[in-house]
Amino acid sequence: MKILEKTVLSDFQGVRVVKMKVFAPNIAPKALAGQFIVLMVTKDGERIPLTIVDKGKDNITLIFQEAGLTTKLLGKLNVGESLFALVGPLGHATEIKKYGKVILVGGGVGIAEIYPVAKALKEAGNFVVTILGARTKSLLILEKELKSVSDEVYIVTDDGSYERKGFTTDVLKDLLDKNKYDLVYSVGPIPMMKRVAFVTKDFNVKTLVSLNALMVDATGMCGCCRVTVNGETKFSCIDGPEFEANSVDWDELTKRNRIYDSQEKHICNLNKTLE
Repeated sequence: MKILEKTVLSDFQGVRVVKMKVFAPNIAPKALAGQFIVLMVTKDGERIPLTIVDKGKDNITLIFQEAGLTTKLLGKLNVGESLFALVGPLGHATEIKKYGKVILVGGGVGIAEIYPVAKALKEAGNFVVTILGARTKSLLILEKELKSVSDEVYIVTDDGSYERKGFTTDVLKDLLDKNKYDLVYSVGPIPMMKRVAFVTKDFNVKTLVSLNALMVDATGMCGCCRVTVNGETKFSCIDGPEFEANSVDWDELTKRNRIYDSQEKHICNLNKTLE
């Protein structure tokens, strides 16, 4: 569980996105696109899920944004140091096959999560169109990598600092208005994925989202990551993390993911070592 490489992909106004390559010889050979790991930085720390972005013979690549206490602690680790615990691969892998024409929509750090799926879909013979969204140019990640596995790439920024100003769903609607697509796959902030589901509903196109629900044990026992899909209770960790976008109860998911916001901010403010 030793950190082999560490790169800061972006650092804008205190928002850092970090890429780490971690020694994981028991996980790397089994990992498939769409799966994730759960890690602990310290013995007394919490468990957090992170998508497996890439893999080598004996290592996996993780990308995360320093948002809460644990991701900030993780970001302080350097090459040569080790994680306390690491388990995976977890979750169902993405169903990779030749669909035809596919659109992948990634927002923020969710761009890291669509990369392995885009790569796998391209290798399966699909025509891959990728839409990337970020708040500003400085926070855009993996542009070069995704261009290498995509037939078309569209980029939008909230502030218009790079390429088109607007939202990923603006481009998505334009594409669906002009051509027929066989699959839409999206990862990013919950509001963005909710808008993707809203847009694709009128076009009768299969739409999948990978949910970044809160998790604790990631084995289906704690119930923390439960989400309502087609009126039934599902667990993101063992039933997902991917679900049909238009079957998800987005309002419930939004409320559940905000349940610990105040506590998280309070803990971060108390931890003076992170200043």
